[in-house]
Amino acid sequence: MKYAIIAVLVILLCGALALKITAKPGDKSPAVGTPAPDFTLNSQDGTPVNLHDFKGKWVVLYFYPKDFTSGCTVEAHNFQRDIAQYEAKNAVILGVSMQDEKSHKEFCAKEGLNFKLLADTNKEVSEKYDSIRDLAVAKLSARHTFLIDPQGIVRKSWLDVDVKKHSEEVLAALDELQGKAAK
Repeated sequence: MKYAIIAVLVILLCGALALKITAKPGDKSPAVGTPAPDFTLNSQDGTPVNLHDFKGKWVVLYFYPKDFTSGCTVEAHNFQRDIAQYEAKNAVILGVSMQDEKSHKEFCAKEGLNFKLLADTNKEVSEKYDSIRDLAVAKLSARHTFLIDPQGIVRKSWLDVDVKKHSEEVLAALDELQGKAAK
């Protein structure tokens, strides 16, 4: 009997570990058509930014792993390159990662970024959006993007991002969604 109980416990433990291993960042992200979880985080200039302050605008909320890394730099440069197109579509760009305001400020200065990068040092917002990569050495924000409409509803999400063409994909989605809204 004792061995049977131990065997059952081992099976349950293995099953729980298998579930944890197979769960991917984004599996529990806010679903399209649901309200975007609100938050307040400090930007690179130390001022608090609230998602609800952007009601009436489209919000490109993108999570990225780390300032000054190659993929994150390419993604940020492409958003910056296209910023006039976003502004013409009544959209703002908000980048989120787990580095602090100082790191974001240095990254913006070095890379010429003029949009808000938000410091999620407590990992709370990355958790709300299920955008955490749990690496052996550290937790980082996963590379996910959420397109939020002017009423605060998630209209599209990207949980698998190609940094080289991502800004164009987001702009195309904005065109499509704004075209549907105009009809």
